[in-house]
Amino acid sequence: MRYFIEFAYNGKNFHGFQSQPDATSVQETLEKALSTLFRETIAIVGAGRTDSGVHAKQMFAHFETKLELDSDYWTHKLNSFLPQSIVVYRLFKVADDAHARFDATSRTYEYYIHAFKDAFITDGSWYHSHRLDLDKMNEACKILFEYIDFECFSKVHTDVNTFNCKISEANWKQSGNQLIFTITADRFLRNMVRAIVGTMVNIGLGKIEVADLRTIIESKNRGKAGFSVPAHGLYLVNVRYPYIEDRK
Repeated sequence: MRYFIEFAYNGKNFHGFQSQPDATSVQETLEKALSTLFRETIAIVGAGRTDSGVHAKQMFAHFETKLELDSDYWTHKLNSFLPQSIVVYRLFKVADDAHARFDATSRTYEYYIHAFKDAFITDGSWYHSHRLDLDKMNEACKILFEYIDFECFSKVHTDVNTFNCKISEANWKQSGNQLIFTITADRFLRNMVRAIVGTMVNIGLGKIEVADLRTIIESKNRGKAGFSVPAHGLYLVNVRYPYIEDRK
């Protein structure tokens, strides 16, 4: 039987979601917990592959098991077994062909920046003390909707068939001492959000003009775009499926 698992994690101590040799990953940690508790080998397929240090407030994965699972019971068992940095919200049965990665219709990320030194949020927000022009950055966000090819924001030497992504939401807002960038698309390229934020920061600092963003995107050249901001300010916050309702 195929199940989806909904969970979240603090990425500080993980080398990304995907399993890799000689490094602790979220995928490996979850698979070990599931395999130990279910007493069978469990392999999970995630909705995405967050980079080292990136967090997720909502992530999904699918797996198969011989067991008939009670969500409340196994959610409690898993949370008792897993480290504090991973929390499971629920497990539920899905169709045999349901796929956590390919069936997702959209993903939403948020990036957090704080402008005044704060000892209590520094692990989950990037400290940037220079003033940023929020109006210019939001003006630049509108330009993103004009394009679908975002090769300029992709990590180089990435094995993908297309650089096309359909962005449906992109905006900056002030929340107390923090700036929050929100972006939603049907898919994202490796390092894409962090490169977009770095480019937006350069616009907010006045290093480049808003209109320059079009030239950067049309260049399809990663070297033309801005720097990649630190991973610890980035969160995957929402993954949508046509057949899954949000938790109440």
